[in-house]
Amino acid sequence: MTASVHTSHTPNRLAQETSPYLLQHAYNPVDWYPWGEEALQKARAEDKPIIVSIGYSACHWCHVMERECFEKAPIAEIMNTHYVCIKVDREERPDVDAIYMDALHAMGLQGGWPLNVFLTSEAKPFYGGTYFPPQHWVDILKQISVAYHQQRDKILESAESFTEHLGITESQKYRLQSNETQYTHSDLEQIYTKLSSQFDTERGGMRKERNKFPMPSIYLFLLRYWQITQNSTALKQLRLTLDRMALGGIYDQAGGGFARYSTDPEWFAPHFEKMLYDNGQLVSLYSEAFAATKDPLYKQVVYQTIEFLERELTSSEGGFYSALDADSEGEEGKFYVWTKKEISTILGHDVEWICAYYGITEEGNWEHGNNILHSTQKPELFAEENELPVEEFLEVLAKSKTKLLEARQHRIRPGLDDKILCSWNGLMLKGLIDAYAVFGEKRFLDLALQNATFLKEKMQNGPQLWHNYKNSKATLPGYLEDYAFVIDAYTALYQITTDETWLSSAQQLLDYTIDNFYDEKEQLFFFTDATAEKLIVRKKELFDNVIPASNSAMAKNLHLLGVLLDRSDYHTIASRMLARVKNLILTDGQYLSNWACLLTYFVQPTAEIIVVGPQAPVFRKEIEQTYYPNKILISVLAEQPDTTIPLLESRQAINGQTTIYVCYNRSCQLPVFSTEEALQQLIQHTR
Repeated sequence: MTASVHTSHTPNRLAQETSPYLLQHAYNPVDWYPWGEEALQKARAEDKPIIVSIGYSACHWCHVMERECFEKAPIAEIMNTHYVCIKVDREERPDVDAIYMDALHAMGLQGGWPLNVFLTSEAKPFYGGTYFPPQHWVDILKQISVAYHQQRDKILESAESFTEHLGITESQKYRLQSNETQYTHSDLEQIYTKLSSQFDTERGGMRKERNKFPMPSIYLFLLRYWQITQNSTALKQLRLTLDRMALGGIYDQAGGGFARYSTDPEWFAPHFEKMLYDNGQLVSLYSEAFAATKDPLYKQVVYQTIEFLERELTSSEGGFYSALDADSEGEEGKFYVWTKKEISTILGHDVEWICAYYGITEEGNWEHGNNILHSTQKPELFAEENELPVEEFLEVLAKSKTKLLEARQHRIRPGLDDKILCSWNGLMLKGLIDAYAVFGEKRFLDLALQNATFLKEKMQNGPQLWHNYKNSKATLPGYLEDYAFVIDAYTALYQITTDETWLSSAQQLLDYTIDNFYDEKEQLFFFTDATAEKLIVRKKELFDNVIPASNSAMAKNLHLLGVLLDRSDYHTIASRMLARVKNLILTDGQYLSNWACLLTYFVQPTAEIIVVGPQAPVFRKEIEQTYYPNKILISVLAEQPDTTIPLLESRQAINGQTTIYVCYNRSCQLPVFSTEEALQQLIQHTR
């Protein structure tokens, strides 16, 4: 995304940055600094308070506050005279963002972006907020400046109190336990019962949400819970949610890909920004859901979303860009919405049925006479209710989407955030691998290998990862989220390719993470590397949100690699981490849903499935058609005499026949020679 250039101002220090968000502010009259020692030293030397303003390039309200406040010379003069002003891209510096978002919550305020926090010259927070209208912002600036010099003792006391609060460990804050524990079906029932009490059973998602967020890990847990228990109500809620998301305005009906959230409970009007991390996770979710249900809508979502990824978010080097802006031409959603007149011109004689299906009207179903493409029923049902031939309507619908997409390509596009983030690429890479495992589409694997090679060559330095990449440069050391999601993706990539390079890389990264992020005392991982910049506190990420917590993702990695590599030390760490948070999961699974997914792996042992022989690829594909998420699956054409993988040792095709070994906890069932027999062994063990 390019910076908005205002020729009346000379560039500030942000012009030297690579972050698209920081570059957006490079021509503000505000004398912005990037986060770093230069700005902090200036604040100390001049005894000034600090404004740290945090946002991201696709953030609509960040743009609004920039236009209303940061581009205005009189407001900038107040900021420059009385403060040291720091701009932070939360996606490049999630460590900084996490600290000051926690501080805002400690102040009793609602979080969000833009995040504007006032700090002492020692970077300790004492006041903050999110979006401020211009006059309110000016009033705050003046009041805090006066107070900082006239009531310094009170401000320092407040800052010390908030900093002390930030330093409370997770064990203290949430009373984490450390006892080893068992995991049972009753635990799953307790989690599900709590979770189900919050379901929106009419529209999907969760009942108390004013805005509807996808929250993929909640629905991955529902899939796993259903697979174990066969609870039909859980599957019904899952399908309701996935259907409404896939049919609603939150999904780009013409071009594929999901927006970040809907601004209403109906999944209708999205906040139009499209984030890589959402789409990576949702490709995984819809792929798994297809494996479980065989619903063609879910397959369509996966294929169309990956087409969007290839078309709009893939760099020439093979990395995936971060986001598309919500705004184009200064208006939110302008690129995606339609008037009925436009649609009529594009579609011709097919227009009435398409308008009826998508709720398109002359007056517009949204703002200013515009329409958002959305539906509340599947096309097959719509066709039947309107006495239309189903196949014919599906064909018309597909052609109409193609025509609308082609017409939209001539519009002015939303801004592209073209930085590449390691963690988000890891999530998208895993999505591609999951899609390939379910659908067997070679181009999904090709795209995954291209991306994995990019990560390995450009964003990995021996056992270490970089967090960001732009203009052929990586500048920030990796956070726990980078290691967690890349290890997960590499582990999955090994299983579908049997190229031990990826498994070796996953293990190398995991060992580095244990050495440099693990807190032996709390039995959890810090978010930052031991060698990283020292901030006022060193945080841990515990709760799952729109992105799973890096600790829950790392615990899953430790469990799966513990099984794959027969490493009891890995499994011990994973087990201890899960034990620490078990009571929290039972109390509020909605915010620990990825932890809950891991708990399903402990309720029943992970299946170790090894397929050896000439038909191994075919057998593998057949096994993937049955939904069974709690497994390691390796398929090889022949015995591997020189393998370093314990699961493959002494595994051979008996009498030249493709042979399947199903094992649990280092104990194997009798080898079998058909997928039907292997699946029967899995089912018997599950029941």
